[in-house]
Amino acid sequence: RQESPLVLGLGDGEYYCASDFAAFLPLTRKAVLLDEGEMAVLDPEGVKILKLKNAAPVKREAITITWDPESAKKQGFRHFMLKEIHEQAQALRDALRTEQVYYDQFSRKIIEADKVFIVACGTSYHAGLVGSIALAKIAGINARAVIASEFSEEALDLVTSKTVVLAISQSGETMDTLNAVRDAKAKGATILSVLNVLGSTLMRLSTVYIDQNAGPEIGVASTKAFTSQIAVLLRLAATIGRKKGEVSAKEISELENALHKTPALIQSILNTKIEDVKKIAEECDTASSVCFLGRGINVPTALEGRLKLLELSYIPAIAYPAGESKHGFIALIEEGFPVIFVAPNDDTHKRIVGNIMEMKARGARIISIIEEGDEEVRNLSDRVIEISESLPSLVTPLVYVVPLQLLAYYLSVIKGHDPDYPRNLAKSVTVE
Repeated sequence: RQESPLVLGLGDGEYYCASDFAAFLPLTRKAVLLDEGEMAVLDPEGVKILKLKNAAPVKREAITITWDPESAKKQGFRHFMLKEIHEQAQALRDALRTEQVYYDQFSRKIIEADKVFIVACGTSYHAGLVGSIALAKIAGINARAVIASEFSEEALDLVTSKTVVLAISQSGETMDTLNAVRDAKAKGATILSVLNVLGSTLMRLSTVYIDQNAGPEIGVASTKAFTSQIAVLLRLAATIGRKKGEVSAKEISELENALHKTPALIQSILNTKIEDVKKIAEECDTASSVCFLGRGINVPTALEGRLKLLELSYIPAIAYPAGESKHGFIALIEEGFPVIFVAPNDDTHKRIVGNIMEMKARGARIISIIEEGDEEVRNLSDRVIEISESLPSLVTPLVYVVPLQLLAYYLSVIKGHDPDYPRNLAKSVTVE
């Protein structure tokens, strides 16, 4: 192993080499993990792990992967991505079952830190943005989210031995995230992580980690891992908020209760809104570009909707804080241009209504994700997807992102693409 991850699956008289457990999960649940600078020698007598630099033997016990082999199969779904979208309700329940002791350990480290950075890439970075806002709002923690590939330029000079770096990675093997973690660790920082693969490099680099318990995610475009990451981060913010007393106990309890309601709300969307999403996908098929707009905690939701759409449909997509749209983007609006608003009925509602009016006046086709009963936005929109229940603002990304995931999936299928394996992309980005 030299920089890229390597795991060995141990079968009955056979071995499997891969970068991720999921590749051989249907074949074996026994695995050996290689650390950086190690190699494996396979022969009829077994596996030997040696140091690359001097061939010194390394003692390494095999582990048993806890994932169910059936979870790495499509189980009747057309694509893994669609299956994983449908698994989100259960994945959230599983994520929320993690023992409180891990959140208590995280919270102590974060409260004692002089600075907190959240580092991640892609979809995990969008989850980190949600976490950053939540930590500020209910825990009084200034946790700055930084794209991992930019960490050394933007933030490394600020890291001290009292700094906490919270890394988020589904695979635990994202090279840019690992590099940021190693750089911060070399300066004495405490490393916390949210991850989905036990035994991963990130887990082994961490002081404390939380397993998001989402199960194997095969589709390249992350779905259930994203919502599970947000659930973990919101629960962390609630834990710190309760300890610090930054907001009322009632507000914390409302957030926690809403978190536990989100699986049922997601299931409701999957049961009742798919045909509505398919119609929107058909209408967007000929679009040359699509824009996503949100405010507050749902700016990251808009960013995630954009990322899913462009990586699966190959349609150039844009995402902005809705208030920024008049500072440049609005010049692109012409008759029929699709603009998708993430518009829950929270404290941003009045302002986002104004943004919708601005776009509609210039000919945009308005598609809105709204709370059921929001007649004001419904009357301004050409299409709406309704969320059946009111939620605290901080929890809305968990639910409002699901129609955007479905939109990207169905648009990809309409265009004849494979949503599980979009071109030029990989599940674990193991290069810089």
